[in-house]
Amino acid sequence: MGLHSHIKPNTWLFIRAPSVSLKCIEIKPNTIIDVGKLGCFPSNLLLGRPYHYTYEILEKREGEAYSRLRIVPPSELNAEIVAEEAATPSESRGEPATPSTSSNGAPPETYDMLLAEDKTNRLTVDNAARQALTQQDIEELKRSAAGKDIIAKILAGHTGLDEKTVFSKAKYMLRKRSKYLKRFEVLPMEVGGLIDYLFEKEPARILEMREETLGLVGAWSHAHVTPGEEEGGDAEEGGGDGKRVGSGRWLVVDETGGLVVAALAERMNLLHKPEQSADEDGAVQEQPQQADGDVSLPHDDHVDGAVPIPAPALAQTNGHAQPPDSSKEASKATTNHADFPLPASTNTITLLHPAVQPNIALLKYFGYDANLPDPSHPLHTHLKSLSWLQLLHPSQDPTYREPAVVSEHELAKMKSGKRGTYFKKRRRWERCAAIIDEARGGGFDGLVVSSSMDPASTLPHAVPLIRGGGHVVVYSPTIEPLVNVMDLYSKDRRAAYTQLVIKGEEPSSDPDDFPVDPRLLLAPTLQTSRVREWQVLPGRTHPLMMGRGGSEGYVFTARKVIPIEGGVEARGNYGGKRRKVGNSGGDDAAGAGGDGARPAATAVQT
Repeated sequence: MGLHSHIKPNTWLFIRAPSVSLKCIEIKPNTIIDVGKLGCFPSNLLLGRPYHYTYEILEKREGEAYSRLRIVPPSELNAEIVAEEAATPSESRGEPATPSTSSNGAPPETYDMLLAEDKTNRLTVDNAARQALTQQDIEELKRSAAGKDIIAKILAGHTGLDEKTVFSKAKYMLRKRSKYLKRFEVLPMEVGGLIDYLFEKEPARILEMREETLGLVGAWSHAHVTPGEEEGGDAEEGGGDGKRVGSGRWLVVDETGGLVVAALAERMNLLHKPEQSADEDGAVQEQPQQADGDVSLPHDDHVDGAVPIPAPALAQTNGHAQPPDSSKEASKATTNHADFPLPASTNTITLLHPAVQPNIALLKYFGYDANLPDPSHPLHTHLKSLSWLQLLHPSQDPTYREPAVVSEHELAKMKSGKRGTYFKKRRRWERCAAIIDEARGGGFDGLVVSSSMDPASTLPHAVPLIRGGGHVVVYSPTIEPLVNVMDLYSKDRRAAYTQLVIKGEEPSSDPDDFPVDPRLLLAPTLQTSRVREWQVLPGRTHPLMMGRGGSEGYVFTARKVIPIEGGVEARGNYGGKRRKVGNSGGDDAAGAGGDGARPAATAVQT
């Protein structure tokens, strides 16, 4: 089964109401879920049920405290859509109906568009007097009848319904359906849905980053699952000093609350907890999942309070079927503690942040809370965070200083609480020192920056940490900071910088002209991507007026290169055309080039 095959307890999900608005909730067992005007129902009615289905809240039965749910089958939804399309022709908003065409596809000769009778709403007076039902009658119907019956009686009681155009009728029906049909759709927690939810609520929290822009950032970052490798003796990349190069390590500067980290973690298979987990006895337990044949969706399926969830299938391998592993005793000496575990060495994300603690609050929607981390979550060991102070001036950070070493004799005299505090400080220092030393060693596969800081001030410190051929991606809501970065790494600045190096001068002594080393990035590119929804109607094709504005969002991409030290020498054959000679110049041709071979040429650049 897939990751989002069914609804699990203690997870976040989205509920889409008929008004097309998203509601983010955390579903917990034995709680009540409030869906606003639609009503409320027990959370146990959704546990174990599939995603992407439409549910309807039924009326309360006598003697029951809460409402029940009904899974609306797809056949019923499709029948409603087909009925609406059949009743709504294409000539909406008072346009005349297209006449029957002749055999050659042209309208009949007697048809005149100017003389056609149009049905408009110009003389329509829409007020409450045209509705035969009063508000008290509608309230009584809401307590006793279903949503479809209420809509049918409201339509029957409207005396001016025939005066409306087809388009106006469709809008009227849509308003009544969204008001009286107590339906909602359950969607899983995904990065795309989270962007849509936050973009409507708090766009500044994610730097107004849209889903298509985040996809562009993830594609150019080249983040993926990569097996680790130790480049200890590679003189070309590792430098022969034992530094780690590559191994699926990405450097990230994220000020979107953890949205960029979540997108990269999803590409690296680190965003969600694994499906299988091991208990203390070593038995492999599988999460409860529904088989394909266990979910029956009848046309009148009433979900009871106690949702039956199939028992988990027996694992093929368990702790009782195999002999005990003799390596358990050896692994006790290298126990990975839950509070400050040793960071992973491959397939990791190193997060740079300006504060004491990183702002990754959005990761809680995917099961990872930095304040109360789950040791079984992959991000617990594969997400490393360090501040700019720890990267640039580690000696000034107190957590990088090694605690005083206490002898075994003194430890034996300490109380258990004080001894535990001492070991906790040592574990925190070991983790902090390992992360800082690895980050300062560089060799990352890529750099992704999404920050409100000026990229010209962050790239000089972050770009040298990327390995040769690594990807550099910078996002900015506005174009001006990235235009400046394009100029700093342009071809003209690179040529001027190289000329100063050839002359033996130090370009870094002039920070105004060369705040960065333009030789480090190759093929800088500035691009944008934004999806706009359009209304496509005859004569009225234009972008939707309900679309939200905001910043466009721009992405800067480049590749890290390693400038060669010393002179550059290039040799080869002269590529120019030979000089033409006369017809009697057989000997001249031989004298110019012998048997026709091009003369050798040498070009040397230092």
